[in-house]
Amino acid sequence: MGQCVGFRTGLLLDEARSNWAGEGPRPLRWAAWYPAERDSATMEITIPPGRALYSLGLLAPKAPLSAGTDRYPVVLISHGTGGSASGLGWLASSLAEQGYVVLGVDHHGNTGVEAYRPEGFLCWWERARDLTVLLDRLSEDGAFAGRLDLTDVSAAGFSLGGYTALAMAGAITETDRMLAFVKEHPFSDGPQEMRNLAAQIEPLLSSSAVFRASWESQSHSYRNERIRAVVAIAPAPPVRSFTEESLRDVRLPITLLCGEADTEAPYDLCSVWLDEHLPNSSLTSLGTDVGHYTLLPVGTETAMRANSQYWADAPGVVRAAVHAKAAELTLAALRASAAS
Repeated sequence: MGQCVGFRTGLLLDEARSNWAGEGPRPLRWAAWYPAERDSATMEITIPPGRALYSLGLLAPKAPLSAGTDRYPVVLISHGTGGSASGLGWLASSLAEQGYVVLGVDHHGNTGVEAYRPEGFLCWWERARDLTVLLDRLSEDGAFAGRLDLTDVSAAGFSLGGYTALAMAGAITETDRMLAFVKEHPFSDGPQEMRNLAAQIEPLLSSSAVFRASWESQSHSYRNERIRAVVAIAPAPPVRSFTEESLRDVRLPITLLCGEADTEAPYDLCSVWLDEHLPNSSLTSLGTDVGHYTLLPVGTETAMRANSQYWADAPGVVRAAVHAKAAELTLAALRASAAS
């Protein structure tokens, strides 16, 4: 039998930051996949419950962390625009089966588990802070307290989550660079979930103190010194907001994975551009016909009927096989980093 994978979810509140409405602390809804005791009871978990769009597979909810190792290496994962941590369950389970504790956050205002907010779609740097706070809190309290190896922490993300992982490695944001990129490449004026985002910046700066405070902190460093390696999967256009100088200063090993048929995060404009500016990066194509949404979970028939553009792939592309390849490459990158 393979490693039993445990699954936990929870909610933390970051009192140091406001939610976008200015009514209370920033919510950090989180999910964790981890090596569980082998005799733990498992069940299939579907998302969302009752109207399954995809399955997380057989997991052991709230099972005890395996006693087989004193401390476990950690991977922090970040979802794409409008998604959720569970959308990277295919990667998280694969890594947990190999002995990693995988922690993800549903990024406030930019996640499908709550109402979308333009602030969450514009202030990408807050995502890196989400994961740093989550790691701090879960390493000190709860089921993982004292069991996380903080000398072996990596970050992985899909789409805008790729931006997040790179920000945690020390890449610095200047949104003017992204605005210039949008003018040159109009396809990138915003994700499908919320177009023409640039038009909302000035009204929000005038009306929202919470947004204004975040916007003014965009070019701070959100580097987490504990991060040893980064895997960015189909990194999204906001990576073009990173300063070239800050990318040159990122000395961590960076693994870039992207399909060459990606129209949301074009291979050449995002992944190739990053590879040209990062000093210690490697870029691997996931396939000439692999698109952006192939990196979403394998959808159910319900999902296909609801919105096929997210769940259907090009002829000949087998989504589960692409996931397996991406997970294998991610695992290899993490192991190489730990061995160095």
